[in-house]
Amino acid sequence: MSSIAQKWRILSGENNWEGLLDPPDIDLRQHIIHYGEMAQATYDTFNSENASKYAGTSRYAKKDLFAKVGLEQGNQVKYRVTKYLYATSSMELPGAFLFKSISREAWSKESNWIGFVAVASDEGKNNDLGRRDIVVAWRGTVEALEWVNDFEFLLVSAPKIFKENDDDKAKVHRGWYSLYTSDDPRSAFNKTSARDQVLSEISKLVEEYKNEEISITITGHSMGAAIATLNAIDIVSNAINMPKDQPNKSFLVTAFLFACPRVGDSKFKQIFSEHKNLRALRIQNSLDVVPHYPLLGYSIVGQELNIDTTKSMYLKSPGNLETWHNLECYMHGIAGTQGSDTDEFKLEINRDIALINKHISGLKDEYCVPDSWWIEKNKGMVQQADGSWVLMDHESDDFDP
Repeated sequence: MSSIAQKWRILSGENNWEGLLDPPDIDLRQHIIHYGEMAQATYDTFNSENASKYAGTSRYAKKDLFAKVGLEQGNQVKYRVTKYLYATSSMELPGAFLFKSISREAWSKESNWIGFVAVASDEGKNNDLGRRDIVVAWRGTVEALEWVNDFEFLLVSAPKIFKENDDDKAKVHRGWYSLYTSDDPRSAFNKTSARDQVLSEISKLVEEYKNEEISITITGHSMGAAIATLNAIDIVSNAINMPKDQPNKSFLVTAFLFACPRVGDSKFKQIFSEHKNLRALRIQNSLDVVPHYPLLGYSIVGQELNIDTTKSMYLKSPGNLETWHNLECYMHGIAGTQGSDTDEFKLEINRDIALINKHISGLKDEYCVPDSWWIEKNKGMVQQADGSWVLMDHESDDFDP
């Protein structure tokens, strides 16, 4: 059994990561990066080609997801995806949040694919994880950071998460709450909200594995981290982490939040901190602006792990808003940070630096890694037997709502 399997509770925050963060414990680095890769998978499979009628979906089917995004080779930790999640919004949002196809044959005018639920395989549970891990990964925005300036940071009550809706109850960001809780009868994919979809799936998996040791881990980057925050407190507030016939049994829920904007007010923070089996670790890059938004009326939940990617000798200096916010750069920073009291940077985790340039131009030119190299061959155009070319950029064998 691996060292991570032996101390997974500590790594998932049972003791609020006391003594593990500055600099990060070696196993904690690997633990965090593991969930960062789950969040990264939501970007790597997302179809953001607006010429495609499948823009706004996952390119890859559930059964192929981890293989197609490069998480199977060299990785002993095995999961299977059990559910794809779709979101809509009852309010107008910037285009970075809900991506729309320009095709008249668009798969949906109302919905976007926004993440997945996965569960550890028997092999992963027994050999590498030490428990049956249920993971939810939420997708972030797919465009640049202009949305920070375009967005209205209004607070609203959250009656679907919290039982009562009095004025003295917690309030959360209106946009995040709308994405998480909205349904739309016009959409085959959002007859129910993302919230209802994910809670139903987690509840099903908790019942299936209730006699085993279970962990529930929620992750996301940027917008995805904000929705992950709501999802995590929702699970605990509504006892989704408890088997129906074992009310005294409660499984630990941990959120690993990368570049997470602030989600709720001081009452939200208070309620979050009062839950016994709820933990959150916010990973924050020093020059990233997103974790500081919104500026007024909002509070930070959970513990913080601070990194500074400007210390890396591998990255172009000083970087820019895009590189400071990029998830692959975050994972690079976690792998190499030596703590807040030194300017040293050394990769403690053997993580390929080529991944930094997957979607950006972040690596120094001397490493000879192409910029933004993660693209579909010919952008999904496939030549047919008659010589013509057709856009075929979606695996439809698992596209049922």
